[in-house]
Amino acid sequence: MPTTFKEIPRERPATPLLDRAETPDGLRRLGEAELEALADELRLELLYSVGQTGGHFGAGLGVIELTIALHYVFDTPDDRLVWDVGHQAYPHKILTGRRQRMATLRQKDGVAAFPRRSESEYDTFGVGHSSTSISAALGMAIAARLQGRSPKAIAVIGDGALTAGMAFEALNHAPEVAADMLVILNDNDMSISRNVGGLSNYLAKILSSRTYASMREGSKKVLSRLPGAWEIARRTEEYAKGMLVPGTLFEELGWNYIGPIDGHDLPTLIATLRNMRDLKGPQFLHVVTKKGKGFAPAEADPIGYHAITKLEPLNAPVAAPKKVSGPKYSGVFGQWICDMAQADSRLVGITPAMKEGSDLVAFSEQFPERYFDVAIAEQHAVTLAAGMACEGAKPVVAIYSTFLQRGYDQLIHDVAVQNLDVLFAIDRAGLVGEDGPTHAGSFDLSYLRCIPGMLVMTPSDENELRLMLSTGYLHNGPAAVRYPRGSGPNAVIDSSLEPVEIGKAVVRRTGQGVAILVFGVQLADALKVAEKIDATVIDMRFVKPIDEALIRDAAANHELLVTLEENAVMGGAGAAVSEFLARENILKSVLHLGLPDAYVEHAKPAQMLAECGLDEAGIEAAINERLVLIG
Repeated sequence: MPTTFKEIPRERPATPLLDRAETPDGLRRLGEAELEALADELRLELLYSVGQTGGHFGAGLGVIELTIALHYVFDTPDDRLVWDVGHQAYPHKILTGRRQRMATLRQKDGVAAFPRRSESEYDTFGVGHSSTSISAALGMAIAARLQGRSPKAIAVIGDGALTAGMAFEALNHAPEVAADMLVILNDNDMSISRNVGGLSNYLAKILSSRTYASMREGSKKVLSRLPGAWEIARRTEEYAKGMLVPGTLFEELGWNYIGPIDGHDLPTLIATLRNMRDLKGPQFLHVVTKKGKGFAPAEADPIGYHAITKLEPLNAPVAAPKKVSGPKYSGVFGQWICDMAQADSRLVGITPAMKEGSDLVAFSEQFPERYFDVAIAEQHAVTLAAGMACEGAKPVVAIYSTFLQRGYDQLIHDVAVQNLDVLFAIDRAGLVGEDGPTHAGSFDLSYLRCIPGMLVMTPSDENELRLMLSTGYLHNGPAAVRYPRGSGPNAVIDSSLEPVEIGKAVVRRTGQGVAILVFGVQLADALKVAEKIDATVIDMRFVKPIDEALIRDAAANHELLVTLEENAVMGGAGAAVSEFLARENILKSVLHLGLPDAYVEHAKPAQMLAECGLDEAGIEAAINERLVLIG
C-alpha cells in the first residue's frame, strides 16, 4: 500500500522507476511487481512538481494507483482515456511525456492546468468544467463503432461530478446504444458505499471475470427458452448483487456494475481492469480512493489541500512585506449576505458546490436552514432559485461566471421570462489567471445584457460591490452583480444595506478631450491614465440599464469616448454604448477596450491583462494611438 509522506520535497527526489516510465510505453515495460514502488515515486514527483509551481494536487494524489493501472492495462493513446474536470490529471501528465515540463505548469506558454487536446495526444478531450467525461467518452465509442474501429473508451468521473444531471443523461443514453465503454467512478468523498475490503475486492474480481460473464451469457441462452425463467434469474442475480454491492442504481440504468474496490490496491485494480477490458456493452467500475492519499496533511485536510501555492526555496531571501490590499471581493460578498440575511428573513443562499470559494462558510453556519448547496448542478441551482422566488423567498445564487454559462437556458427561461426576483452574485468575472480559458469569466456581460429585464451591475471596488449587492437584492426582478477574483483597492466599505439609484453612473474625474467609461475594476488604472492625459473618467456602474444621459453628455463634450471592461468586446458593455450612440444618431469616435475575440491562455493575471492591453500601460498606449489617428 502507498507510503505516507509528511512533507513536500524541496529538492527533486530520486525516481529510478519513474525515469523508465515517462511514457505509457515505458510504463508497460515494467514488471507488475514494480508498480507499487512506482506509485510511491510518482506521488513524490507530484508533491515536488506542484510544490515548485502551485496548483491542484489533492485529487491527483488520490488517483496515483488508478492512473498507473489505466495506462498499464489499456493501450493509450489508442484507447481513449477521458478525465472529468481535470483536477486529478497531473499524474497522467507526468506519465505521458510531460514530466520534464511540469515546472512550467500553469505558467505562460507552459503546461496547462487541465487536459487539452492541443497539448498531448494522450489528452483525448479538453476539460475544466465537471461532468462532461461520460458524454464525451460515449461519443468517442459511438464514432469509433461507426468507423469500424474498436478502441476502448474510458471515462473517469468523481463522485462530486456525478451529481450533475449531464452525467446521468449520458449514463441513461449509453445502454440504449449498447456502447462498449467503461465508466470509472472515483469515489473519494460521498458515502455511496464504504464496504471496501477483501470481500468486495474478491467479488469485483469474480463479477468482472470472463468465467462469470461466460456463465451468465450461457445461462441467458438456456433460460431464455423457458417462459419467464430468464427474467426470474436476472432479478435473482440483481437482488443478490444488491445485497453485496451498491450498484443497483447503475444496474437499473443498464450498466454492468463492478465494485466497490480499493482504488489504492494496485493488484486488484489491474486484475479488475484486465477482466473488464474485453467485456462488451456499458461497464461501470466503482473505486474508492482517498483525496490527498499518501500526503498526511492533505489526508487530514482534503479541502484545504485541494490546491496549494508555490513553495519558496528553503534558502530564499526573506520577502518584502506585501502591499496592504483590501479584503477579497468574495469576502465582501460573504459579509454582505450575512448582514442582509439578518435584516431580511426571506433571503436564501444557493451555491453549486462552491461554499468555500464563494465565501459562504459563515452564512452556512449562521443560517443553516437558509443555505442550500446543490452540488455540481448549476442548472438546478438556477431553477431552484426560480421556484423559491415564486413562493416569496428572496434567493441569492452565488456562482462563478464561467459556471453560470451552464445554467444559461434556466436563467432565461425559468428566471428572466417570468421576471422572478433572483439575485446572481457572479464571482470570478474576467480573467482568473493560471486556470486558463475554461475558467475565465470572459462573456457574462455579453450573455447577460441581451436578456430582457436583467439588471446588470459592474462594481469598481469593494464598497461599490456591497452597494450593488443591496441594489440588486432590493430590486424587483432578476439582477446580476459581477466581480473578480482576488482583492480590491482597499476602499472604505459602508456597512449600510442601502441601494444606489439604478442606472446612474458617477463621474470620478473631470478632464478634457477624452472620456473613459469604465465598467468594473479597471477604474483604478483608468484614473492613473487620466492623470497623465487629463481625461474624464466615468464609473459606469450599470451595464443594463446604461446611463444614457451621461453618455450623451460625454459625447457632446469630448473628442473621444473610450469604453473599458474585462469582458469580451463583442457584445459587451462597450457595445451597449455604441448601440445607444447609433440609436441616437450621435456620430462620435469610440474606442472599445476589453478582451479580444480569442481565448486568452493561462498565465499570471497581470500577464494576461498586459497581453490584452488592459493594464495601465496598454490603456494609455491604445488611447494615444487613437488620438493620433483622429488628428
